[in-house]
Amino acid sequence: MEYNLADLFESVVDVVPGREALVYVDHPGTGAERRLTYAELDAAANRVGHHLLAAGIRPGEHVGLHLYNGVEYLQTVLGCLKARLVPVNVNYRYVADELAYLYRDADLVALVFDAEFAERVAAVLPRADKLRRLVRVGQPAPEEAPLVDLAHSVGATVVGFADAEAASSSGRGFPARSQDDLFIIYTGGTTGLPKGVMWRQEDLFFAGLGGGSPTGEPVGKPEELAERVAAGGEGVTFFPTAPLMHGTSTLTAFIGFGFGQRVVIHRKFVPREVLRTIAKERVTAVSLVGDAMLRPLVDALAGPMKGTDCSGLFSVSSSGAVLSDTVRAQFGALVPHAQLLNNFGSTESGFNGTATEAAGAGEGFRIRVNSRTRVVDPATYEPVAAGEIGRVAQRGHVPLGYYNDPVKTAGTFFERDGERWVLLGDMATVDEDGVVTVLGRGSQCINTGGEKVYPEEVEQALKAHPDVYDALVAGVPDAVWGNRVAAVVQVRAGARAPSLADVQTHCRTRLAGYKVPRRLVVAEAIRRSPSGKADYRWAREVAGAGADGTDGHDGGGDADA
Repeated sequence: MEYNLADLFESVVDVVPGREALVYVDHPGTGAERRLTYAELDAAANRVGHHLLAAGIRPGEHVGLHLYNGVEYLQTVLGCLKARLVPVNVNYRYVADELAYLYRDADLVALVFDAEFAERVAAVLPRADKLRRLVRVGQPAPEEAPLVDLAHSVGATVVGFADAEAASSSGRGFPARSQDDLFIIYTGGTTGLPKGVMWRQEDLFFAGLGGGSPTGEPVGKPEELAERVAAGGEGVTFFPTAPLMHGTSTLTAFIGFGFGQRVVIHRKFVPREVLRTIAKERVTAVSLVGDAMLRPLVDALAGPMKGTDCSGLFSVSSSGAVLSDTVRAQFGALVPHAQLLNNFGSTESGFNGTATEAAGAGEGFRIRVNSRTRVVDPATYEPVAAGEIGRVAQRGHVPLGYYNDPVKTAGTFFERDGERWVLLGDMATVDEDGVVTVLGRGSQCINTGGEKVYPEEVEQALKAHPDVYDALVAGVPDAVWGNRVAAVVQVRAGARAPSLADVQTHCRTRLAGYKVPRRLVVAEAIRRSPSGKADYRWAREVAGAGADGTDGHDGGGDADA
């Protein structure tokens, strides 16, 4: 047995076949749900794997998942892994041109898609010449008829997911697998074209899934995972609330499966329904992405969902976006017994560490990193001296590179002393004790009069303003200073929109003068990805135009004020 995710999952199934594995809640408010034991989920995944192999999809080929959250999503990921096919996540927010790029860049030969995306898939199909099998989840809609005709004309076929399942074997019977089998996670798209991160499954198991024990000692051999599950009990329920097409949520589900525990998913993130499920299912661990997801939960708990039973909740973790001190404090007052974790990592590195505390107002976040993480000079890859700014890098179990992109791979992945490393985009310092202070993404850094400002630290300060619900910060051109700091804010419901002077007065108590926003744009809503990640490209456009259906308020002033 090797560190192959399908092998590991099957080993868990064999020791706890009757234990509940997955609970799926459909459209919020309908009460519709599905519950599968480990044996049932295993059989369902086998059917998907056998169907794709019977359709002529061969080991190593790529299968896209253009889906909302659902049983079918995790079933298809597992089915692909069992059949040695490579699952590829697809952002369901993408429009036709973006989808065409991803379908082609990922070399998709098969696609599992939700019925409501049929029209969008049809628009892209003529530009995705490798697609030959389309599997539709849900009942066919009128929009599917053109897709069926179009698929036939280009030599592809469209089948219903339920029909594919019914005609396929629920048994295993797959060829031997390898720890070198790939798992590809596409990331990005808000600051550039999406990139497919290629993981060997062994590397992903240790870097992204904690090696079978994210908080303790990783397993020493593949067989040990099932031994731990058999020796332990049940009672832990994981609830990844972000879309499964966001890598963190799928990996959270696999962490749950690796423990032989229960995983709960919703079709979409609706705060009140999330809280109802936390109470009903006695959820233990929630994962989400930043303030964009935690703040609506706080508002619901403080308002219409006040008194919701969250007594089973042990931890709430954020990945992909840092939770602000303000929202953390608000949640802590409502659910004081639950741990709040700012996990630091990326699609390219897996888990790096957990934020222990803010380094100080406007000074980044202190991270207790694992032994594989360093802060290095990006030009030489040498570790930086204490107090010097460098980039975060990680060694050991890291991806092979970006799929179909040798240039970006060469700029991000390197080898040193016989080990593979990945160079992340996060700028940081390290102190004498090895504690890393993450400043922010280098690509978003604002250079104003020679001083460097990282948007995240200014956003932290803005979110502490009582009338600000959400905020993004970007640089806009300035004839004197090169760039000036601009803030795009969403006002809390029922609150008065703050003036630039209000915001500056507030921020001066928390930030150095050159970091204080010199321009303020009030937007109806802050634009983020479905997973809650910031869309800085949009923020720069809105901040620069001073429009988007709202007025911009330019405060002028010196960058050093």
